[in-house]
Amino acid sequence: MKQIKYLVGFGILALLLASCAGQPPSEALTPITVMLDWVPNTNHTGLFVAETKGYFVEEGLEVEIIQPGEVLAEQAVAAGAADFGISFQEQVTLARADQVPIVSIAAILQHNTSGFASLQERNVRTPSDWEGLQYGSFGSPFEEPTLRVLMECDQGDFDQLDVVDIGFADSLALLDEGQIDLAWIFMGWQGIQADLGGVELDVLMMEDWFNCVPDYYTPVIIANEKFLNENGDLASAFLNAVSRGYSDAIQDPEGAADILVGSVPELDVELVQASQSWLASRYQADASRWGEQSTEVWSAYTDWMVKHGILSAPIDTDAAFTNDFLP
Repeated sequence: MKQIKYLVGFGILALLLASCAGQPPSEALTPITVMLDWVPNTNHTGLFVAETKGYFVEEGLEVEIIQPGEVLAEQAVAAGAADFGISFQEQVTLARADQVPIVSIAAILQHNTSGFASLQERNVRTPSDWEGLQYGSFGSPFEEPTLRVLMECDQGDFDQLDVVDIGFADSLALLDEGQIDLAWIFMGWQGIQADLGGVELDVLMMEDWFNCVPDYYTPVIIANEKFLNENGDLASAFLNAVSRGYSDAIQDPEGAADILVGSVPELDVELVQASQSWLASRYQADASRWGEQSTEVWSAYTDWMVKHGILSAPIDTDAAFTNDFLP
């Protein structure tokens, strides 16, 4: 299967590097750039808490948080245009298979909190009920294999599911309007958004089907191999501050929600508060510390990708992630 190629135009990168530079920081602080995977949301709360409470400054860092545009986080980090980024285990795995030197350095959430949503009126109870429905795809190479495996695991026929490309369109709106029947969502954000908006959904959570598709880390924080080799102290300082930020979000979700909304005032206050409460126990979950990743999780999902044709061969999972910079 064709794999994603991370090609970035020189001109775009030059502009991004120039914009990231900004004004000269205080001589006592080291400038660091973090690129998000999407618009700011509660997955990113720890970053904004660390910024607002001065944890980055205490580590000697001046951190700029930027959103992706024409250049995505994986591309920017691989090219050195951003020092850190927010990504996903599946994207990191595809990048590593293409010899792109990005590394996952922390798991923001310990377990997969995504699921496949449909309107309640569709009466979807298991993946085999997706037969005859229309799925709105955002264009990733691991979507169709995931859907196929889930349906076949439930004795369903994947060929009876119509897959249509919706790109980055609002999947909740498309579901509500009846333009698609099925969408892959993050329960901690879009699921809560639907509930608050009165959109009645049935969601088949991935965590209920780990016997068919193994658990994996989504989202994660990434960095460039070269950057880590040359700036290990900076990476440790950055994660020290970020870990404190997520620890605060775990202990005080209401206060963390207030910080996120204060940092990004265009966000819906009710959504942020409900989402933050839902995620608080899930950031660290059953791990010994926030951010911890395991070889078992990385290997199981990589083997699954090979088995189902997403990858032609396994990657070196030990090189794809590290816990070395966590506090």
